[in-house]
Amino acid sequence: MSKKRLLLVLPSLVLLIAAAGAAQYPGETGPPLTDEQKLLEAMHSIRSEILYGYVKELVSEKFGGRLTGTAEYDACAEWVVSLLKKWGIAPGGDNGTYLQKYPNPYTLVSRGGSCVLHIPVKNGTIDKFYKYEDEFIPGGTSASGEVTAEVVYVGYGITAPELGYDDYAGVDVKGKIVLMDPEDPVRPGDKAGAFPKWRPYSFHQYKLENAVAHGAKGMIYNYGPIGNPNNSYWEGFVYHHVGAAVVADIFAGTGRTYADTVAKIKKELKPQSFATGKILMIKNVTERHPKGVGYNVIGVIPGTDPKLKDEIILIGGHLDHIGRMWELMPGADDNATAVAVGLGVAEAMARSAIKPKRTVVFNFFGSEEQGVAGSKYYVEHPIYPLDKTLVFINMEGPGGGDKISASGAKTYSGFWTFIEKANTKYIHRIVGGGEASYPARPRQDSAWFFWAGVPSLTFSAYGHSVPYPTYHNTKDKIDLIDSETMEDMAQLFFMAIMDIADEEAVNFRK
Repeated sequence: MSKKRLLLVLPSLVLLIAAAGAAQYPGETGPPLTDEQKLLEAMHSIRSEILYGYVKELVSEKFGGRLTGTAEYDACAEWVVSLLKKWGIAPGGDNGTYLQKYPNPYTLVSRGGSCVLHIPVKNGTIDKFYKYEDEFIPGGTSASGEVTAEVVYVGYGITAPELGYDDYAGVDVKGKIVLMDPEDPVRPGDKAGAFPKWRPYSFHQYKLENAVAHGAKGMIYNYGPIGNPNNSYWEGFVYHHVGAAVVADIFAGTGRTYADTVAKIKKELKPQSFATGKILMIKNVTERHPKGVGYNVIGVIPGTDPKLKDEIILIGGHLDHIGRMWELMPGADDNATAVAVGLGVAEAMARSAIKPKRTVVFNFFGSEEQGVAGSKYYVEHPIYPLDKTLVFINMEGPGGGDKISASGAKTYSGFWTFIEKANTKYIHRIVGGGEASYPARPRQDSAWFFWAGVPSLTFSAYGHSVPYPTYHNTKDKIDLIDSETMEDMAQLFFMAIMDIADEEAVNFRK
């Protein structure tokens, strides 16, 4: 810890020491603790080593990467429930339970997938095998099977007559493998304001289904390569996520470069699709579970004030990750750290001698990685009224650095005042953030609440560089997280929430 950081935390330590000095022991008398001293005791019960232990448990092999719908996810949800029960936190789910149940089809990906380019030579072919994870990852909702066919580049895979745009015009993809880019040629924030018209075509589900509708038998999606279970399932349709190495090989010798081709699409908004002449084999081994079930895990600390207890402060983050594809994807910072921080706040609040006047709900969502389905279901079937929900404090990756940021900090200035107050007085981290904005497809649980009119912020940590990308792959491991940042974020939320809970009148919707 730097000298500056040590000096900044001294005021909180002095208050804690004062609280300890004022504590009464058997046979002793002394002044009772003040409410602030009691809150400080509870705040300092949140410790980094405990939160680290929660992350370690969440990323363990027995929970299998926490893909919603699987038995491993269910076991993980029950582990969270066991902690909430242990701390005396009331059930906040369906029918007096801690769980909110919803339909959740899922796909298991097993070992055995491959991606092979057949390169013609004078006396036959040479097979180039691409490396798992570095160069390809099986599609998270791919059918099981094998496809060998010519690759046709189809840009963004969009057919939009009203926009005068069709990536499939002039090319025949029947029985072939399409190479496709994610997103749209027009991005959020473009100066012409055209993105809303293109938005429906940015969804992974649309792109896959449009490829199937045009007769394609397989797809290589230029997306990472990362693991991603957020897509449609179509029987017999096989696909991979691929990276730059595969894309470069497909374009090699065609007289075009990938970079120039994409740049031309974006500039002219005209398709540049073409048959590449390259023959590729893609294979996946998967198992579809169309009747899968997902769960949100919900606990509640009821408010103590008769007039304020109907108002809700919601805090949480998604419990799930992407499972195995086919190796274990641990999801330490995405999003085990958020669950750990939420549990830290929950335990401190449950054990605190001071209880919140408003009701605090802890929601650990399922299926965020599967189309943000758990939070969508909650918003469509709210257990606590959305119009009474003052704010949703969401977390995404709160262990990935030494600084704290929140999308929505500038949008909800009334809420942010409480965060800054708690940080200045107790925590002393670098905190900040920008506007809340969700113009594209939902990528975070907070999006559904934001669109439903609930003030919603997503908190993350940043500031650490890692030697390799860790998003949705095997490298998002516990040794990369900063547990002290997690501790500070949990303590920050605890103090800010307790402050908000006691405020006489709150309206962050302004």
